[in-house]
Amino acid sequence: MRADARENRARVLTVARELFAERGLEVPMAAIARRAGVGVATLYRRFPTKELLVMEAFAEQFAHCQACMDDALQDPDPWRGFSTVIEQVCLMQACDRGFTAAFTASFPDLHSEVRDRTWERLEALVQRAKDSGHLRADFSPHDLTLVLLANGGLSGMPAEVAVAASRRLVAYLLESFRVGTDVLPPPVPLSLDLVLNN
Repeated sequence: MRADARENRARVLTVARELFAERGLEVPMAAIARRAGVGVATLYRRFPTKELLVMEAFAEQFAHCQACMDDALQDPDPWRGFSTVIEQVCLMQACDRGFTAAFTASFPDLHSEVRDRTWERLEALVQRAKDSGHLRADFSPHDLTLVLLANGGLSGMPAEVAVAASRRLVAYLLESFRVGTDVLPPPVPLSLDLVLNN
């Protein structure tokens, strides 16, 4: 790839991340091209579909999320691993609403594989935390969707406020997830797509 083409590609990805973070995934491809200073045809030549652009724009965040879950599954303290993943994902969500939309969207091909793999890891983290005796027995992996729905309301705030509020919210929620707290109503099977459509 020529140097100018590499620069165009990098600029498109930077702009896409910015616009997705500001406005979610509904941003038109033409708006991304315009702000990046490239033609729409150039944008589509590099990224034939919005799905590919989203995956490339958030590749680093997806990799960080996967690495965080891998580390948590290797953590000798299952409760700490479980808690850390919730803290990290909620922090990413509070800072960047585009990432949350990308994480939960029903894109085909690679994205669905990423999401399926992510869900399997989350289920494993939940089971490990339960088996260790720290996570309440009635906690459901679907409750993680509730966490993301609750935390998602913070994404429109200024970054420093969203981060501080997310940390406090997650601390409250993690306390309620511990063994020994009161019995809850039964879990509701909530799809991650609800977070995207909220």
